[in-house]
Amino acid sequence: MDPVVTLTIVDRHRNYTPGETIVFEYTIESLQGNGIQAVEASVLWYTEGKGDEDMVVHYFERGGAESVIGEAFQGACRFETELPKSPLSYEGLIVKIQWCARIRVFLTSGAELHHETPFHLGEVPRPRSRSK
Repeated sequence: MDPVVTLTIVDRHRNYTPGETIVFEYTIESLQGNGIQAVEASVLWYTEGKGDEDMVVHYFERGGAESVIGEAFQGACRFETELPKSPLSYEGLIVKIQWCARIRVFLTSGAELHHETPFHLGEVPRPRSRSK
């Protein structure tokens, strides 16, 4: 069985407000001899749409094998961050701003596991398309 990484939001709700603390929990399962070299946890936002696409990391933490008990890891780890005032999530007609949490697990075999969990920061009404 291949190793699996999962990432969830503790106390999930639809929208998070600026300044609110958001808590994430991740698990790494079925390692079966695949050693962990490092684990990266991050919270970031990125744009999609026309023009240049941007990505900005709001929170980042990297730990070595000792931070997740190496090969014997079979439990849940948590991380949290206070959300910033901006940018707010936005589903525009030309550009979108997406927030997510991401876990990346680097194995001693050279393989990489990852998982992303999206969430919304703030409440911005969806734009209406213009009728011509």
